[in-house]
Formats: sequence, C-alpha cells, structure tokens
Amino acid sequence: MARDPKKKSAKKKAAKAKRAEENAAADEEGDEVQEVDMDELEPGLKVWQPGMGEEEEGWREEGMQLEFDPSAYDCLHAFRLEWPCLSMDILRDNLGDARVDWPHAMFMVAGTQAENPKANSIALMRVTSISKTYKAPKRKDGENDSDSDSESDEDMDEDEEGGARVKAGAPVLHLRQVAHSAGINRVRCCPQAPQIVASFSDNAHVQVWDLAAQVEQLMGEAAETARTNAAKPPVKQPPKQNFAGHADEGYALDWSPITHGRLLSGDCKGVIHLWEPTGGKWNVGGTRFKAPSGSGARGPNPSIEDLQWSPSEATVFASCSADQTVRIWDTRQGAAPALTVHAHNADVNVLSWSRLTTCMLASGGDDGTFRIWDLRNFKDDTFVAGFSYHKQPITSIEWSPFESPMVAVCAADNVLTVWDLSVERDGEEEAAALAASAYKEAEAPSPEDLPAQLMFVHQGQKDMKELHWHPQISGMLASTAGDGFNIFRPNNL
Repeated sequence: MARDPKKKSAKKKAAKAKRAEENAAADEEGDEVQEVDMDELEPGLKVWQPGMGEEEEGWREEGMQLEFDPSAYDCLHAFRLEWPCLSMDILRDNLGDARVDWPHAMFMVAGTQAENPKANSIALMRVTSISKTYKAPKRKDGENDSDSDSESDEDMDEDEEGGARVKAGAPVLHLRQVAHSAGINRVRCCPQAPQIVASFSDNAHVQVWDLAAQVEQLMGEAAETARTNAAKPPVKQPPKQNFAGHADEGYALDWSPITHGRLLSGDCKGVIHLWEPTGGKWNVGGTRFKAPSGSGARGPNPSIEDLQWSPSEATVFASCSADQTVRIWDTRQGAAPALTVHAHNADVNVLSWSRLTTCMLASGGDDGTFRIWDLRNFKDDTFVAGFSYHKQPITSIEWSPFESPMVAVCAADNVLTVWDLSVERDGEEEAAALAASAYKEAEAPSPEDLPAQLMFVHQGQKDMKELHWHPQISGMLASTAGDGFNIFRPNNL
C-alpha cells in the first residue's frame, strides 16, 4: 500500500515504542513468541490487491512506499531463537492433510549459526495455537469477507476504529535442542520419516539425526510448561551417521520423495555424494557425481548450490551451480550429467521441482531473477517464464504443494513474494471485479509496472534466507531470517 512516510500518528509512535520495549525484553528472556501489533496500521490507507482496480501510472512516485496491513493476512506470527538460523524445514505430522480449521499447529526444524561453534544446535519446534490474527469486518450485506473458520465471534475483538478484528492470544513455542558442533548451513527432514533429519555444517560434515524422542516429548508437552522446557540447554546426542568425506562445506541437501531414506549432498567443490540407505545406516562416499569445470566456474569445479530429486523418477535429480548452469543427472548413467543447460546470467542459487506438475522446474539466480522451465523442452535459455522483480540474489524458491501454478520466492532484498503463473492481466475483468467489490472505496489501483502474476508481497524480516510452504495446511508459509521466523497465511491464496 502507498502512503506519505512523513505522516505518523501518535498511535503508531506509541505502538512502535511498545514493540521496541517488548523486543528488548525478549532479548533478555531468550526464546520468545512475538505477536504482530495490529494497532500500527493507520486508518484510511488503501490496499492494493492483485487483479483489483485499473492500472495507474506513477504509483511509486516520490514519498510513496509500501506499508504493512494486517488485513492482507489471515494470520501472521513471529518468533525467534537465541541464534539466527540460515535454514529450516517443515515436518509432516499426523494431524491430517488439507487442514482448514483454526487454530493450527505445526512442527519445524532449524539449524543455528552461533558465534561460538560449540553453542550451535538443531532446534526442533512445535508451534501450537496458531490463530487467525485478522478477520475482516462485516460488510453492509451482513456477510464476512474472510474464509469460513471454526472460530466464534466471541473469540474476536474489534479494534478502536471498529474495523480490524483481531484474534487474541499468541502461539505457543515448544522447543527441544540437540547440540551440534558447528554452524549449520542446511537442514532437511526426510519426507517418509520426518523425525530423521540431515544437516550440512560449515565444517564440511554431513550428519543424520534421529529426533524421534524429541518429537514424542513435544507432542506430550502442555502449553504451561513450554517456556520452562524451552529454556533448557541442548541435549548431547550422537548422530545416526556422520560423513566427513566432503572436501568443503556445502548448502545442497535433498531427500528423495520416492525412495525412503535416499539422500544427496553437494559441496562448494562441485562434488555430489549419493547416500543409499541400508539397515538403518547409509552407504555414502562410493558414488560421486562431479560437475565438469568451465569458464564460468569458480575454481576447478563449480560450486553445487542446490539439489532437487525428481518427484516422479527415483534415479533422476537436478543440480544448480555457480557456473550459471542447471544440470540433470541420472544415477544409472554414471558420474557425468545427462544434460547441462545455461540457465541464468549469474550463479544459480536455488532450485525447486514441482511435485504437482512434474515437468516444471523453477530456478533462482544471484542476479535477483527467477525462471520457470519446462523439462519437456529443456535447452539453453528456453525458460517459459522469467521474472526480475527482486533486486538482490534469490535465496529460496518453492512450488506450492496445493496449487500447481503457484510459487513462492524470497531474496536478499528481504522480500518474499508469491506468484500465480496462471494469471494473465485482463483490464475489463479487473474493472468488473472492482465494480462488484464491497470494499471498492478502500481499494488502491493496480500498479502498472508490477507483473500480473504477483499475488502477494511479504516484508519485515532482515537477512531473509529460506521459505517453505506447509505441506498439510493450504496457503501457510514459514520463513527464516537473521532476526527470526515468520509463520503466515496470505488471505488471497
């Protein structure tokens, strides 16, 4: 939304001061679940929603900027640990698929980056009581504009203006930590056995952990004891397996969605190791895949930046590298790639292989661009869609597990975006939708210079690193950054 940054109400100043005090208190107490202050929004501001309103030039003229609006979210919660986490993952649970009823609960795992290497840990988190933070006010026709949910009106409180309806109460963070001897670059949980977690650390070791005991503890923990238990120091537990065969640290790690326990790890020296499960352990180190050196590579072999198993072929995976390429590999065809494609004009940082449309691959580059590829016609620079909205390197990209054309992206510009690739701009349809809207007086015109496919923009985190869709709660996203985690669900997805 747009506003004049020079205008600041006394209410907003007070809210900002209050939040600063709460953050200072959180630093003293350690782990803290921090709620978004819904009173920060000034009345009378307009909201831009994709597909609503006619095009208008000059929307980003001097003195105009985007501001946070709680009505854009069904929920938005923030919390942090003692140390920042570069990587996190969401565990599948036994609470059911396609969940819609509020409040929600979810499991997450993250790896810390502490100042002292011995202070690091793998953090297993269970977040409960994830409630709606915003419910739209009643329209003139008496209907509510938000999705139906299980909360009663008694659970919702109107703000001073009588507009936003805010769900009281904060989520509860349940935490268990396992000591780790180095900073963690990447952490991933096994899709078939979510309690099995792999970590790739900055000392070049890849380890596999069994967190079944911690999962069981968190499932039985009451909300009243969550804070006390979260303050306990990390437990010392040996990994199921430790592999020290990588010559350098790495960031590429992926479990197979088809073969239970099959794992890939790739390092900054351009070497990929295949982990084959056998009898509760893994055979690793025998099968290596190595990207050939090229003019764009940094060193003898290009750094492997990310890896993704095919969702439909058990022996096929993709890699992206610092030499601007994406490669397709088949474990049955030896150590050389089956296909190499020049994908970006900069290092390719991240990949995502669509689980719903298995011929589609997304890639994100160091130049802030991300591209969509159809593997049925996978050749140099033949991407089917490309976007350059972000101004800094792409740090994470992931297809939605519920909506096949939807992809989420975040970058070093501290912006997370959600895109619907099926959308095409239709001026007449937008005008008709605006005319039929019950809130057309509060709707801002659609910016002309934004892609029609851009559905949502999330900001507010610093040093944003990684995002994930929840595989069982439609539209729910989690992101990690240098200043903590966000859990949120946009209301237009």
